[in-house]
Amino acid sequence: MCIRGTTRVFGIFGDPVAHSLSPVMQNAAFEKARIDAVYVPFHVRPHQLAAAVAGLRSLGIAGLNVTVPHKEKVLDLLDDVDANARLIGAVNTILHRDGRLFGYNTDGVGLLEALRTELDFDPAGSRVLLLGAGGACRAAAVALCYAGAKRIDWVNRTAQRAQKLADEFSAHFPGTAFATYPWDFQEPSTFPAAALAEVDLVINTTTLGLKGERIALPWHLLSPQVRIYDMVYASEKTPLCEQAGLHGCRAADGLSMLVGQGEHAFRIWTGVPAPAGVMKNRLLAVLHDKKHPS
Repeated sequence: MCIRGTTRVFGIFGDPVAHSLSPVMQNAAFEKARIDAVYVPFHVRPHQLAAAVAGLRSLGIAGLNVTVPHKEKVLDLLDDVDANARLIGAVNTILHRDGRLFGYNTDGVGLLEALRTELDFDPAGSRVLLLGAGGACRAAAVALCYAGAKRIDWVNRTAQRAQKLADEFSAHFPGTAFATYPWDFQEPSTFPAAALAEVDLVINTTTLGLKGERIALPWHLLSPQVRIYDMVYASEKTPLCEQAGLHGCRAADGLSMLVGQGEHAFRIWTGVPAPAGVMKNRLLAVLHDKKHPS
């Protein structure tokens, strides 16, 4: 990598951010596409966010990804926010153009691409069960509704939080039915069986699994035809994907969504598609090295 005075700078704001794999995959894509650009991580603490965004303007940084805990707070610091990101309530991609900052959310696009490529799944006319009711869940729900999902059910520890989402989305998406259920993710006996009736897809939008936690789904109530998507990813199978395989269900983890959202961000910044397969192959190589250190 050769850094010049003409090199455009991109990056990611987060707290923490050292673990992020975005620099690895974005720099691989820039290099393959022969684009004079570099992507770097910026550790931005919550109280520094406004100053960091101001710095983005003054330093002429060309674009950013935004990760936790800044996705929601950054909306009010931008000049314009895409309608999709506004509905989700979070921005994960910023484009700096002619002194103005434009906010987007590519998580939903990344999810739909992952469902298509990894699970051969089309949400149109489907019934989907979402585990959790946080920011990732909002992005998933918006994308699924736009893609024509017939029904979306939420299960969450706090039923009121999920119900608030259902009430809000009902007004925006009259063609999709919504229902919510309370559930302790570690206790299968308390799972609302009604949420699994005729379900086509289950998506884990929580962080459960990052540290090896198991989500206690009542697998005996699930058909083997149900597809499982886990937004968590790891160097090996996530606990949820491992359980799904044991019960004959087709499953995929969040690596494909990370790639999908990253490729869409690349297109927003550069105006051209990301080189096919480059981000995914680079991430797989990194995860392989972590699993098998030399």
